[in-house]
Amino acid sequence: MAKTKNSPKLTVDESRRIATTGDIEVATYLQIAKEMGGEQPSPARETIPSERESIVVIDFGSQYSLLIARRVRECNVYCELVSCDTPWEKIAPLNPKGFILSGGPASVYQPNAPLAPAYIYESHLPVLGICYGMQVITQQLGGQVTSGIKQEYGHAVLHLSDSKSPLFAGLDNSVPVWMSHGDRIEVMPPGFKAVAHTENTPVAVMGNDQGIYGLQFHPEVAHTPQGKMLLKNFVCQICGCGGIWTMGSFINESIARIREQVGTGKVITALSGGVDSAVVATLIHRAVSDQLTCIFVDNGLLRREEVERTFKVFQANLGLNIIGIDASERFLKKLQSVIDPEEKRKVIGEEFIHVFEEEANKIGKVDFLAQGTLYPDVIESATSGSTASAKIKTHHNVGGLPAKMKLTLIEPLRHLFKDEVRKVGLELGMPQEMVWRQPFPGPGLAIRVIGEVTKEKLEILRSADFIVMNEIKKANFYRQLWQSFAVLTDVKSVGVQGDYRTYSYLIAIRAVTSEDAMTADWARLPYDLLARISTRIANEVPSINRVVYDITSKPPSTIEWE
Repeated sequence: MAKTKNSPKLTVDESRRIATTGDIEVATYLQIAKEMGGEQPSPARETIPSERESIVVIDFGSQYSLLIARRVRECNVYCELVSCDTPWEKIAPLNPKGFILSGGPASVYQPNAPLAPAYIYESHLPVLGICYGMQVITQQLGGQVTSGIKQEYGHAVLHLSDSKSPLFAGLDNSVPVWMSHGDRIEVMPPGFKAVAHTENTPVAVMGNDQGIYGLQFHPEVAHTPQGKMLLKNFVCQICGCGGIWTMGSFINESIARIREQVGTGKVITALSGGVDSAVVATLIHRAVSDQLTCIFVDNGLLRREEVERTFKVFQANLGLNIIGIDASERFLKKLQSVIDPEEKRKVIGEEFIHVFEEEANKIGKVDFLAQGTLYPDVIESATSGSTASAKIKTHHNVGGLPAKMKLTLIEPLRHLFKDEVRKVGLELGMPQEMVWRQPFPGPGLAIRVIGEVTKEKLEILRSADFIVMNEIKKANFYRQLWQSFAVLTDVKSVGVQGDYRTYSYLIAIRAVTSEDAMTADWARLPYDLLARISTRIANEVPSINRVVYDITSKPPSTIEWE
């Protein structure tokens, strides 16, 4: 039987047994940094000021794990998602006020099932287990989990049996919740009592007097309407967090951290025209001023008028020192005969680094490279350290970096979501045009040209994409969409244009709504808008005779086609 937090200190062997994890291995940030060679910066969490309060989410591989972190941050409390095998030495600098154990696909009674590390219970901090996390608490603290006779997926009604529980302060006695589980709590651990039930689950919520709670449902999803209030009760009332983390405090911490890291060194950063790189450049400029040089690389994979528009916006509004590089021929040559999307990303990522290093040599001694890596980039590239998370795709500025680098990385946005980056941009006083620009992928149009990338295909795509953006903006849909763009497929079809038979390319239109790009839904654009886009592309863009609209959500698709 696993020991409770009131038991004597666990031995090393017992701690290892409790912290047993699964077999999937992914590279952590520190491993990647080590492979790059030289003295790489520590992850942001290693230099967070001690006065910060935080909630740590222990990830067991749930598809909703990132949503938990988002919901906690919406309470103005800093939160990070870490692997269930993360050692205490990496957690302590976060100054955690409580832990949340995520859901996951495993069953706790199976061999090698991932469990919570011993320090979770030894810390005497509040703990909230969600779904699999609840079953982990049960298994480790002496209860019993079994396979449920009736599985429970989708909507359910939760009925409180203890309305005085601080977890449910301000909530109704019966609330709709979202269930997704096959196992059930057969026997609660000693000292626990049932707080709520559903028709099929007698122990849907449990808790003890030491601030350890378990939920069989998912409060983090939109299908649990009062879930955010429940999480806020746990974070603020039970854990005692004051809700002091704001974008203003993030800016102050980031500037102080950058100054400490850079010292008297010099920094270069890439400007792409997007909000991520713009916020990074602005933060670093605020921190070290003229020690920063921005490099805008025309890699030949940008949209129509991108170069001119970007220079105009950045020089007029930010007053940055910008160097423009035309490397279009160089990148296109590297991409010759490259068809695989992963290879495209890696080729582009490596070539970017080589361009930066060459420019750094021209400037003089440069020590740091700053880039706008975001939390979803890290998660999807499977570099978060989560042993239970699968790699979706390599982001060029995460997995596309060369094995050895001469420059040390600065990634001040590494633990932020896109909407949080926009809030930072507004807090910094950046122009609305810059802050609300739709995301554009680092590899550019290379991953919107299916198959080999050529000058001819790029020009076709630029023309079609320009029409899409023009019509979307004219219809006042631009700000309502996460992304909207055209994709040049490698499919050709027969058409009739001007009484002649044609055999031309097919263009796909993609428009999605999303909060953070971790999930997305296809946008229900008006038929007349889609008709205008289709008609214009077929009439104005040579080599196109068919237009289709992508109506797939994420998942199962990704937002980009490659």
